[in-house]
Amino acid sequence: MGDFESVFKRLRLAGGLTQTEMAEKLGVSKSTISMYENGNREPDFETLEKIADFFNVDIDYLLGRTEKTITLPETVGKYYLNEETAKAAQEIFENKELRALFDVQKDMDAEDLKALHNMALALKRKERGDDGTGC
Repeated sequence: MGDFESVFKRLRLAGGLTQTEMAEKLGVSKSTISMYENGNREPDFETLEKIADFFNVDIDYLLGRTEKTITLPETVGKYYLNEETAKAAQEIFENKELRALFDVQKDMDAEDLKALHNMALALKRKERGDDGTGC
């Protein structure tokens, strides 16, 4: 895969990340990161895309096929520019029920989304024992 292992390691080190931290960011094991950097293993396409997105580089650069890429230094190592969005995305990623709810709502029209939102609020009130009467 060209010079992937050295490009990947250089990007990781430039981002100030340990192999363990990089593994956590990509959802793989530390040993997988080590194997990538030693050239003993190559990432599948999906992981390659995650790495390119994470470092804000194109895949050709990541594979060592070109020496130039456009990077925005303030975004290196940050997939989301907004901390609140990053937190929400992480919560959705970690919670299968939230993921399922997020997937379902993608194809809903605005009226159905509003109904879903109202239903969720009603369930939340019920869970708190708040009947909505204010008493």
